[in-house]
Amino acid sequence: MGIYLNPGNDGFFEAIRSEIYVDKTGLIAYTNKCLCTEQKFICVSRPRRFGKSMALKMLAAYYGRECDSRRLFEGFRIAGAPDFAENLNRYDVILLNMQQFLIRAKKQDVTDYLEQVVISDIGEVYGELFSDKETVLAAVLEQIYAKTKKKFIFLIDEWDCVMRERQESEVLQKQYLDFLRNLLKDQPYVALAYMTGILPVKKYGQHSALNMFWEYSMTDQKALEEYTGFTEEEVEKL
Repeated sequence: MGIYLNPGNDGFFEAIRSEIYVDKTGLIAYTNKCLCTEQKFICVSRPRRFGKSMALKMLAAYYGRECDSRRLFEGFRIAGAPDFAENLNRYDVILLNMQQFLIRAKKQDVTDYLEQVVISDIGEVYGELFSDKETVLAAVLEQIYAKTKKKFIFLIDEWDCVMRERQESEVLQKQYLDFLRNLLKDQPYVALAYMTGILPVKKYGQHSALNMFWEYSMTDQKALEEYTGFTEEEVEKL
């Protein structure tokens, strides 16, 4: 298991062992329906403390290769779904926390730093499939897909932190949005992209850089309403 590529199921293991855990695995049944479809780009915007990061840990545990999460999901809602075993631990997952990259990049461009460390991590598994001189993450993933036909699931936490914490730098924001668009839009290696944040999908100029995303906000939660935050019934039980 890597740091960013297939980080494993430890985060979900800790969550379900905690004093208070509410079963939100029904979210997986929904994301399974979105895999490799036009609805595969999901952006969940919520205030803090709505379980956004926990959901990413759950999805990483379910989809990620190099770990066996079957027993972790025993007794939860998703275990009874007809496609539970079909997608369990079958994908390469790339988990990114943009807040961490923004802090660690320091004086280096955040996207340059991200590509550097993520490519290095991917190289531990797929290094023989791309040039060690390649510095563009999208190009690396294209080469891996061309030779293996393996698709990736992208889980991006705090995707909007660049917008919130670098409000004065329109250049950095545009560079970051262009990076995400190049990484995800119209790429054959993307099986699912699920990202969370506080702000809605950012637009600059007259165009949206990420217009392929289906947005699930507080005012338009669509099918994800019961999986983000607590329902009234869950609060009564707690």
